[in-house]
Formats: sequence, structure tokens, C-alpha cells
Amino acid sequence: MPIDLSNILVIGVSTRALFDLEKENEVFENEGIEAFRKYQLENEDEILKPGTAFYLVKSLMELNKIANKQIVEVVVMSKNSAETGFRVLNSIENHELGITRVAFTGGEPLSPYINAFYVDLFLSKDTKDVQTVIDNKDCAAALLYAPPTSFNPIDSRVKIAFDADAVIFSEESELRYKTEGMGPFHKYEKEHENDALAEGPFAKLLIKLSKIQEYLPTRIEYSPLRLAIVTARNAPSHKRVIKTLRKWGVYIDEVYFLGGWPKDKVLEAFGAHIFFDDQDTHVGPASLVVPSGKVPYETTSPLNNLQTQR
Repeated sequence: MPIDLSNILVIGVSTRALFDLEKENEVFENEGIEAFRKYQLENEDEILKPGTAFYLVKSLMELNKIANKQIVEVVVMSKNSAETGFRVLNSIENHELGITRVAFTGGEPLSPYINAFYVDLFLSKDTKDVQTVIDNKDCAAALLYAPPTSFNPIDSRVKIAFDADAVIFSEESELRYKTEGMGPFHKYEKEHENDALAEGPFAKLLIKLSKIQEYLPTRIEYSPLRLAIVTARNAPSHKRVIKTLRKWGVYIDEVYFLGGWPKDKVLEAFGAHIFFDDQDTHVGPASLVVPSGKVPYETTSPLNNLQTQR
């Protein structure tokens, strides 16, 4: 029987993205699987601390209560075995995350299971898994940086921030800027401001987030799910972004056209539970103040080839 998840946002999150497992990962990489297995069994009752995606996941799951129906599903995905992953199950229960679906692949790659679990967004700290998901166009995916040391969200609303080009929109405009310069980029964007930008790797995710907002009791300014775009674009390339979102039927709560200024202070003021960007120069500083993830380019994309050459 087919499963209809068209109105449910499905997040696939790795155990290292959800919890702080860096010490455990060091044991695995430096001492091998047997030492890792021994360590996990000996510390099975020690509850894991929050990782980069923890507060996003916890807050998203609360939306189900606000909507009085399920609009968010979280699947924990791990290369652990059920035995070594038992500590993760204990931690999920202790933190009262309400997660019921778990995939333990026992060392096998996670990427083949993305479609099997109907994932809309995959969050991981494994470069290879994230790159494979992006290359296969399975869903939105991001490589998470380490969490900020002092992040403590006091706003109960879920706040998600996105870069524009090569994240929400295709890499076409960013490639033009990097190969032709600022002047031709602005000229082209102004001349084509009525032409919708092509979808990027996070477009369908943004559209689905906008869709589940409709099931929340208060929309627009007071929505418990708040979306923002934080982009280096500025006038005269800004109008094309707004007109594209209109054509997609997407309402964005906040948009910041920074014209190349740093993004970290705006993101801190916004209080993002997560920020997605395609460039390390933005993700790095942002990750010091809010949880952040890098959206890699497709391996065969012109922008990735340009980045590799440079």
C-alpha cells in the first residue's frame, strides 16, 4: 500500500549530527570497530549530549503538537549496528525527542536508504554520504559543522535560514557572477527579474516547509515555523528572488540582502536553529553562532569544477 507523505516533512539525521559523538568517532577511527563496540557497550547508560542538529530536530517535533497532527517525521540513520546504537536509543528516550523510526545499517552506506525512508532533508557529518545524496538528487542534504559552543535557543519557534544561489536556487547565477564578474551578473539579473530562477537542491524542501506552515494555527508573522533567506545578493539583483518565490507560491518570513557583508551577525539576531550555505567562507563564521551546514555542489557541476581548479 503506497504511503502518502506529501504533507509530512521527513528529516533523516545521522547519529553524529543529532548527538555529540566526536569522542566515540575518534575511538572508531583510531582504534577500530572492536574498541568502538567495547566503548559503546561500557557507556551504554551514559546519555549523549546534543549535537548540531539536536535543537532543530527537537523543535521540529514540537510542531506536531502545535498542529494537532503529524507534519514532521524524523528518522535517525546510522552506520551503527543495533548493538552499538543502543546508547543512541537510550539518549533519544531520555531527551524525549519522540523519534520512533531508526535505521542501523551495520557499517553500510546510508545513501541507498534515503528514498526507502522518503527523506526530504538529510543531515550528516559524513562527507561521502552527503555528497552521494546530492549527486543522486535524492533530496536536500547538508554536511554539518560542529555546533556553536554557546547556542541555546530561547525562542520556541523553529527558525531555518537559507542562502539563495546554489542552495534554494540553481548555481547558474552564482556561476555567472564568479566567471563574468559583478557588473554582468547584476545586468543579467535586472534584465531577467521576471524570469523565475531555476530550482536548486533545497527548493523542494523550502516548498514543503512552506506547505506544512498551512497546517499550523498561526501563519505569516506569528508562525511557529519561521523561514529566512540570508543572501549576498543586493540591488538590483534582489527583485528576481522575491518574484521567483511568488511564482513558487512560497512565503518567506524574513529576507536579508547583504551585498557581500558577513552573515553571522544577522543569523545570530535571527536565532536560526540551522543555516544552510554552499560556501565555507559563510558557513564557517556562521557555525560559531548558530548550527550550520554546508550544501555541496554536485561533483560534475561547473561550479564544483571551478572551485576545484581554484
